[in-house]
Amino acid sequence: MTDWAKLHAPTLADFEVLAEEAYARLPEEFRALCEGVVIRIEDFPDDETMETMGCETPFDLLGLFRGIGLAQGGAMMQTGQFPNMVWLYRRPMLDYWAEHEESLGHLITHVLVHEIGHHFGLSDEDMEAIEAAAT
Repeated sequence: MTDWAKLHAPTLADFEVLAEEAYARLPEEFRALCEGVVIRIEDFPDDETMETMGCETPFDLLGLFRGIGLAQGGAMMQTGQFPNMVWLYRRPMLDYWAEHEESLGHLITHVLVHEIGHHFGLSDEDMEAIEAAAT
């Protein structure tokens, strides 16, 4: 039985491990789209990101992809270009997790797949299939 009185919220390092595990479970074909993608874990989006994305509070954004996806013609990395990056925001994800009935691992996988998938032009149906294959 879990002793809830002794548990702490997952740290940034815990989220990194969960994100790495989620990424490793994704189908190989999907990971091939993501070659070189960098996954960053932060507590919240920065002010510039919040303004750009039109967020009212730091809890409005669970994750973000920045880079050039295949849908934008970015199959090859250009000199001086930053790598494609996915940010997962720990505190908003914990807040969402506390209010919904899904595991934290599933939520992290969902956000990771959707941030990458939308940027690479995948449909919602494609992303649902990728998530199903990762569980």
